[in-house]
Amino acid sequence: MKNLTVLLAAVALTATAGVAQARDLGPDEALKLRDAGTIQSFEKLNEAALAEHPGGKLEDTELEEEYGRYLYQVEVRDAQNRKWDVELDATNGTILKNHQDD
Repeated sequence: MKNLTVLLAAVALTATAGVAQARDLGPDEALKLRDAGTIQSFEKLNEAALAEHPGGKLEDTELEEEYGRYLYQVEVRDAQNRKWDVELDATNGTILKNHQDD
């Protein structure tokens, strides 16, 4: 019984640690980061994502902090109506991931 308690505690701590590593940022916090120059403007980040898929349209955006790094995630629908997930480093606009969403 004692081993089961230790195992459950370890699982709970591991799950909590994973959640603590990434967090979504709300609009107020995102605007403060942009105004402070910590992250690029949303217009520049959106343009960088759309440049990967000319003729595409933005469907959804999200800013999150993960391991002390600001990530901007964009869903783009391209001209052929395919959905793409594009992830950028929000501080400099570098494309980190660009893959078709299934």
